[in-house]
Amino acid sequence: MASNEKKDKQMIDKAYVYIVKCSDNSLYTGWTNNINARIKVHNSGAGAKYTRGRLPVTLVYCEELKNRSAALSREAMIKKMSRKQKIALIDTYESLNWQKEF
Repeated sequence: MASNEKKDKQMIDKAYVYIVKCSDNSLYTGWTNNINARIKVHNSGAGAKYTRGRLPVTLVYCEELKNRSAALSREAMIKKMSRKQKIALIDTYESLNWQKEF
């Protein structure tokens, strides 16, 4: 496989697990291979049934994984967490992103 083909395959294979905060302060966890497009879909009302009545949603957590399989596993793991655990995960994520700015 040529180097460019390998890079293209890696880009296609990448997947993301995300958490959005809904307008009622509830949290929704999902996965996608295009995070920006997915958030737009949620906010257009065409996303998950859960979020449709809780718009707008705000992205509060995003984790890049190597492929769809890894993303699905991580999504299942996060969905099993309590709200308190999810908030701790979000807080850690926000702290790490803030530190990257400096």
